[in-house]
Amino acid sequence: MKTWGEALGRGAGAHFSRVGRLRRALLLLAAAACTAAALLYWRQQTDPSDRRPLHVYSVPQWTWICRSDRCERLLASESVPLQSLPTCNMLCASTQLWPQPTGPVSLATAAVPVRADQYSLKIIYSPSRAVTEHLNDAFGLFKDDLRHLERSHGDNRHMDVGTPREVIVRVSVNGTADPRLRLNTDESYTLNMRPNGNIILVDISAQSFCGARHGFETMSQLIWLDPYAGSLLTLEAANVQDKPRFHYRGLLLDTARNYFSVKEILRTIDAMAACKLNTFHWHASDSQSFPLKLNSAPRLAEHGAYSPGAIYTQEDVKTIVRRAKLRGIRVLIEVDAPAHVGRAWAWGPEAGLGHLAYCVEQTPWNSYCGEPPCGQLNPRNPHVYDLLTHIYAEIIKLTDVDDIFHLGGDEVSERCWKQHFNDTDPMNLWLDFTRQALKSLQRANGGRLPELTLLWSSRLTRSPYLEKLDVKNIGIQIWGSSSWPESRAVLDAGFRSIISHVDAWYLDCGFGSWRDSSDGHCGPYRSWQRVYEHRPWVDEQPASLSSADVNPWRIDGGAACQWTEQLGPGGLDSRVWPRAAALAERLWSDRSEGAAADVYLRLDTQRARLVAKGVRAAPLWPQWCSHNPHACL
Repeated sequence: MKTWGEALGRGAGAHFSRVGRLRRALLLLAAAACTAAALLYWRQQTDPSDRRPLHVYSVPQWTWICRSDRCERLLASESVPLQSLPTCNMLCASTQLWPQPTGPVSLATAAVPVRADQYSLKIIYSPSRAVTEHLNDAFGLFKDDLRHLERSHGDNRHMDVGTPREVIVRVSVNGTADPRLRLNTDESYTLNMRPNGNIILVDISAQSFCGARHGFETMSQLIWLDPYAGSLLTLEAANVQDKPRFHYRGLLLDTARNYFSVKEILRTIDAMAACKLNTFHWHASDSQSFPLKLNSAPRLAEHGAYSPGAIYTQEDVKTIVRRAKLRGIRVLIEVDAPAHVGRAWAWGPEAGLGHLAYCVEQTPWNSYCGEPPCGQLNPRNPHVYDLLTHIYAEIIKLTDVDDIFHLGGDEVSERCWKQHFNDTDPMNLWLDFTRQALKSLQRANGGRLPELTLLWSSRLTRSPYLEKLDVKNIGIQIWGSSSWPESRAVLDAGFRSIISHVDAWYLDCGFGSWRDSSDGHCGPYRSWQRVYEHRPWVDEQPASLSSADVNPWRIDGGAACQWTEQLGPGGLDSRVWPRAAALAERLWSDRSEGAAADVYLRLDTQRARLVAKGVRAAPLWPQWCSHNPHACL
């Protein structure tokens, strides 16, 4: 029998146990309330272009109406029709297409609901099985993009837009049987979209697979997610005729200074396709690293990669090339030579091949190269050219690109070669190396040179050496400033050229120097407006030529360059986009006006499309300006 004291002790223990449970419950409730408050605040701050926008979490606060050809924001109320900003943008005055088509455009001002699974493809005519396969696979990517957009809307719906329509896309490719992007590929297309009862018919006609793919891209820009309806909408009718101004519209990514994952590269290619850029210039090697694993020269990656996890395998390259092909993009892999080589080439003596490179990691580095580590190929070692033949052949096979090739060829250190070859002018050694590399490329490409073999502008592309280069086969990628006489001299000499002027299209500029506290070699920052408004083929054309001649020089196009000394994984998207999108419209449309109000509006919409695809594109301006654009212009 328990004593009174024992009973009291047991009862007090039970009492304190209940108090403890109550305290824990209160603490849990308090934590839940704090979490809910934080989540509510976060949701209120969410960018509407985010993949999980504001409308998913709350009743719409704002509505937009089209007044005087502009969207104006109003507080949502029963007296004002509910309309989202994306829908207002698409149905108001601006075309909202990016890049702006070069031909006639007619767009309806009414929209109908659609669903990804109700889009179907009917190929009316295809010139080959390969084109048919590419069309089907590219249409599959188009539908994947729509499904991704659908999944982003959540379950909340604040308005009913009716029953989704079936959409039948009919495609005719009436030209080349080769689905690859070539230097002479006709990328033009026409798109006609119209209602037919409860069905939307879309007819796309092109001369190539790439043109038809561009038609898919334009069709995708006529579709958007209405956040208030929780549904995809599309314009019910459209007519577009379109073709690019320039054939080469590129983006260079340097993966040697810092490594970027295959996933990031694929996302970059998807973003390029959304803007109709067509050349992924892959600067795959440099003195810092050689991450490309080649079967023909495996020791380059073994000795040159940062780590076993920082290597691009054969399957990685094939995956990137395959995605790029379906997006209408060529992959142009550059293995830079004879300079910009490093430890990757230092294994020659142990393999019985002699010195493949000199001045590898030479000090003081600033006497031998522009940035550490230094290194330069041995121009008198025949094994170098044998290796280059195998490397070039493997690159051509991997990329399936044989009409254009990039040899690199910049910033050779004369001091390095003088140190080892004091009997010959280093510039003549450089010229001889280039000729030998061209012979290696010719052997690698089945006995013929590509139609266009690119070199970087350099001392070799200045007089008197420029005159010794073959203008028939060699093209120059001009990276120097547009104001430099040597940049213009290349154009005046008649060489086919790719423009990458450092003063306009170098995206790494404006972040200071990694070596010291200076502004670096190429400040200031290149804004998207600067990128967009650069038109050297007009602004700097020879005075003796008529302004009616839109391409007085042999300019094939241009490329933005993203060098990565100060850029690593996770930061690529916001550094490149939307600035590369500005370049895309310059090279596709080349409209004479600069960054006008319409350009701001359309680029802001295009930036939202990229974000919806998972691209972390930088904003053009405060979110308030997206809500009230005309108040900011």
